[in-house]
Amino acid sequence: MNPDDAVTALQERLRRYRPDRYPVQHATAQFHLGQALLQAGRSRDALAALRASAALFDPRMLPVEHAKAQNLLGAALRGEGDVKAARTAFARAADVFAEHGLDAERAAAVFNLGLVALDAGNPAAAAELFAEAGRRFAATGARAQAAAASLQLGSALLAAGEPERACAALERAADLADALGDRDGLGAAANALGLARLAAGDIDGAVEALRTAVAAQPRSLRPEGFAMAKANLAVAHERAGDAPRARLAARQALAVAQAPDAVAEQSRGVVALLGAHPGDLLAVLDTEPAPLWPVALREEVVRWAACDPDERREDARGWVEGQVARPERSEALAESWLSAVLELPGPDFDAVIATVLEATAQVDSETARRFRSQTTRAMARLPVPQLLRVRDRFNDLAVELGQEPAWS
Repeated sequence: MNPDDAVTALQERLRRYRPDRYPVQHATAQFHLGQALLQAGRSRDALAALRASAALFDPRMLPVEHAKAQNLLGAALRGEGDVKAARTAFARAADVFAEHGLDAERAAAVFNLGLVALDAGNPAAAAELFAEAGRRFAATGARAQAAAASLQLGSALLAAGEPERACAALERAADLADALGDRDGLGAAANALGLARLAAGDIDGAVEALRTAVAAQPRSLRPEGFAMAKANLAVAHERAGDAPRARLAARQALAVAQAPDAVAEQSRGVVALLGAHPGDLLAVLDTEPAPLWPVALREEVVRWAACDPDERREDARGWVEGQVARPERSEALAESWLSAVLELPGPDFDAVIATVLEATAQVDSETARRFRSQTTRAMARLPVPQLLRVRDRFNDLAVELGQEPAWS
């Protein structure tokens, strides 16, 4: 059931249970309505339902239900920016849960108090609360919640200026998320871990963590997370003195349309600092063993398809000239590049091939001839269905561009 349908069903339930005749049932319906409204992102609307629920659940007769309503009310208040009232609601809930030995619920309320402390600009206090919440979650076997607490603990410690302690917490968060198969959690923890390692001066460790963050957040599934991790990876590579990788990562972040403004600004800063160079991709491949080429090539041809046509033409020309300049590896490079291009959807597949064909018309005739020869030999190394597809599109697009269909 989608959130809107859930809200409608709960509103109908409220009408059936009048508060004067069915106070407990009405309070329960209000509680679930408030929860549904929060899940729908309607924290202001949730406030009225949760206030009614907390008021109808008598704290003397139904203390646990009252505390649960208070905890959820705190979330709605926090969503509306009322930090002080949210803190009060969460603290009341935590106290009641503690009195009744409800450790998991108490851990959740303490975790929420940590979020409020962050909202109030007190990361040191938040860190203490997240540490307590994490211990309590772990004691109750709530591993996913323990991972979330470790992630928040690490972020709070980093904000408080304790990067070494932050690294330890974020490593735990990443390990837990990985063990649980939580790719979103792993991506968030690894991204934060990369930043913490940067702050601690561990540049190589930061690169490793941020590569994990990129892998856990594929562009096609989590574009914002991918862009953020790539932008941070660009900074890590720049600090390591690896300009080609820094530029590639920054430009790949910029090519994500959904990239947050801060991510785009950070990436533009790296490009402005280091300049642009169309030979970066091949410079990176020169330092990588062939089995690792496909990852770099896939990410880069996706960027080609998404970027400005002028930028794509410049990069395509750099690829043509760079492939020809590496005769001992030219066919292997061409085969890996073709395999990456074949993974693109139809319009992107055509756009990238057409741009490379345009690039062959811009270079000198000998370079164009050698590139064509190397690439057609590489085509022959592909499985037959892929060979036929790529060869036909090269020839068809060449004709459309007024070129000879000489790709066979």
